[in-house]
Amino acid sequence: MDNFNIKRLDKAFNIEINSIASDKSISHRCAMFSLFSNETSYIKNFLTAEDTINSLNIVEQLGAKVKREGSSVTITPTNKLTEPSDILDCGNSGTGMRLFCGLLASVDGAFTVTGDKYLRERPMKRVANPLRSIGANIDGREDGNKAPLFIRGVKELKPFTYHSPVDSAQVKSAMILAALRANGVSKYKENELTRDHTERMLKGMGAKLENDKDGFINIHPLAGPLKPLNITVPTDPSSGFFFAVAAAITPNSRVVIKNVTLNPTRIEAYQVLKKMGAEVNFIEKENVYEPIGDIEIKHQELNGVTVEDNISWLIDELPALSIAMSLANGKSLVKNAEELRVKESDRIEAVVSNLKKCGVTYSEYKDGYEITGGTLNKAIINSHGDHRIAMSFAVAGLNCDMEVEDVDCILTSFPNFKEILDSLRN
Repeated sequence: MDNFNIKRLDKAFNIEINSIASDKSISHRCAMFSLFSNETSYIKNFLTAEDTINSLNIVEQLGAKVKREGSSVTITPTNKLTEPSDILDCGNSGTGMRLFCGLLASVDGAFTVTGDKYLRERPMKRVANPLRSIGANIDGREDGNKAPLFIRGVKELKPFTYHSPVDSAQVKSAMILAALRANGVSKYKENELTRDHTERMLKGMGAKLENDKDGFINIHPLAGPLKPLNITVPTDPSSGFFFAVAAAITPNSRVVIKNVTLNPTRIEAYQVLKKMGAEVNFIEKENVYEPIGDIEIKHQELNGVTVEDNISWLIDELPALSIAMSLANGKSLVKNAEELRVKESDRIEAVVSNLKKCGVTYSEYKDGYEITGGTLNKAIINSHGDHRIAMSFAVAGLNCDMEVEDVDCILTSFPNFKEILDSLRN
């Protein structure tokens, strides 16, 4: 178990970064969605981190032929997915586990899905229960709430009309994947639009998904195989955001995050940083599966902000935003973010307990926290096995020195994070 010792950065930086990790959400989906075609999918810039490689391994266990050359991947599916002879290991990825539940629910066979010790404690009923309601057979610890999960796939699921009580792209995606093999048109609704990579990518492959006037997504069952993917995975804006915060809290600094998805559901945290006073510019360059371009961030004095809308669009970036809030003028408030409590860690508790060590004044609430900005002090940080907590407080170390414990979790999502962080000193 390694630690990071981050020293204060005493000079400004001006850097363009084109080596940030590829988008994890899109990489996972590329691996899975290739199984809906009968032709080879070609994927460039696939994220070569543990979690996404686990998804490729699972796809291979299900019978597809996978070839990797660096970050270029080809996936050739079989005519019929095969029942694996071993468990399917999702590592630390809730996205992997929840989406595979939806995909495998209608595949004839028996599947056991598990993950690491952190993933095995994350709630899965939010996916298991709605899938069960349309005929899926899913069981596991705590009546299917905790992995390992056992899925006995059925050949045909019932169409459904489902208004989700939680705004979660993972739940939505799982239900859409199940609906593709239902015996009629299914309807899914969420209160607030969540990440829409699944809808965009499946439509690009030829699936029929429509939004109706009542706010439901109408998902038509597949009439045949979908078109294969031919995609270059963009840079992950969630990973890039750590360096956006680094620029925002370091006087006279500037960073450009290159070739990032500019999907509105993925750049909300940058909009919040802009609202706090940082200079943030979006430069679109192309728009095929996803809008892609560069994001420029320049340091300006930061002020407190209230974050209560579009929470599902920035749920992963809130820990990093808490660092910016801690160094802003005045108070900042995060509301309607109870979903943070069921991520890789209880991120509300993880954020405020570590901010307390740094001498930050805060109040904790069931659905968020209030932070009084000022200064950060050096501390020894417990990552709680959560890569976003670890990386957020590593960025804080640029301001005040920091020791972050248990950083192995970073390797699962952003293997070259430390290398890029160190490059800011060059």
